[in-house]
Amino acid sequence: MTQQAVVAALLRSHGSTYAEDAGIRLRDTPQPLYQLLVLALLLSAPIRAGAAVSTARALNETGLRNPRRMAAATWQQRVDALDRGGYRRYDESTATQLADGAHLLTRRWHADPRRMRAEADGDVPILRHLLQDLPGIGPTGADIFLREVQAVWPEVVPYFDTKALRGAERLGLGTDGAALTRLAGDAGPAALAAALVRASLDDDLVTECLREARTRSAA
Repeated sequence: MTQQAVVAALLRSHGSTYAEDAGIRLRDTPQPLYQLLVLALLLSAPIRAGAAVSTARALNETGLRNPRRMAAATWQQRVDALDRGGYRRYDESTATQLADGAHLLTRRWHADPRRMRAEADGDVPILRHLLQDLPGIGPTGADIFLREVQAVWPEVVPYFDTKALRGAERLGLGTDGAALTRLAGDAGPAALAAALVRASLDDDLVTECLREARTRSAA
């Protein structure tokens, strides 16, 4: 059983990014990048990933797709959208964080996350620090954003945070970012990183992937 066989098995069953699951068509343009920031905020709370993803969808469907619309919405409109997505436990504090973050992004970076990227000037640790200036985005949220945005921001590659590397270890793939990027192949490191995070959280997923990889290698 090779590492490539393990990665292939993992990506076959869990090869979508969290942004894709949330219906975000990630491109290097302001709106989808903002939607990814919101998703990173939602995913960083101690709540099921499925609830965070469905809440990101609910916010987008409500029309809160960019920082100006988010800031212009009432607090209750944000709470209602969060509730529809299943984010009830954190709806009130998150509604406030979303508004404060939208105001800051608009004021400091003209509502365009690419300006944050430009301020970092290719330095990923600086970018990670800047992300944490946004209310509700701590180290975990910054890692989530960087893990996913590497699909469109090449200077971030490879980005495998602690959770992704834990999943890689459980699958016997090692923890070298460059090697993991090579193993990702055409799927890309963002897709592999997301799949590895799922592996870090799910014993059954690890068992199933290793079993499939062994079976296919022996065939």
